[in-house]
Amino acid sequence: MPTVDEVDRLIAQYHQALDEFVRGNPEPVKNLFSHRDDVIFANPLVGLPANGGEQVAKALEHASSQFGEGSEIVGIENVRKYVTPELAYIMEIERAKAKVSGREDIAPFALRLR
Repeated sequence: MPTVDEVDRLIAQYHQALDEFVRGNPEPVKNLFSHRDDVIFANPLVGLPANGGEQVAKALEHASSQFGEGSEIVGIENVRKYVTPELAYIMEIERAKAKVSGREDIAPFALRLR
C-alpha cells in the first residue's frame, strides 16, 4: 500500500529518468515500468499502445530513440495527484525542447500524461 511520500519519491525518480529518456537513454524509464503482462504504454511516438512487458520495453526504446541531440525537459507541471492505499494517479504536463523524429530544429512541446 503506497504512502503519499512513497508516491512522491517514485514521481521524482520518474522525472529524473525522463530527462535521460529525452537524451536517448530509455533504461532508467524502463526500470521504473512494470514488466508484467498487464502493463500498457501509449505514446504518440510509437503508434498504437504497446501491451505486455516485452512490447512496452521495445516501445520505450523506440520512443527514446526518436529524440535528437539537444533535447531536454524544461518543466513538469503537476495538474492532479490522487493517492490512496490501493491506487495512485497523477496527471502531469511535460514540457520539453526537443529534436524529434529526425528533425534538425529544436522545438518546444507539451505532453499530457495520466
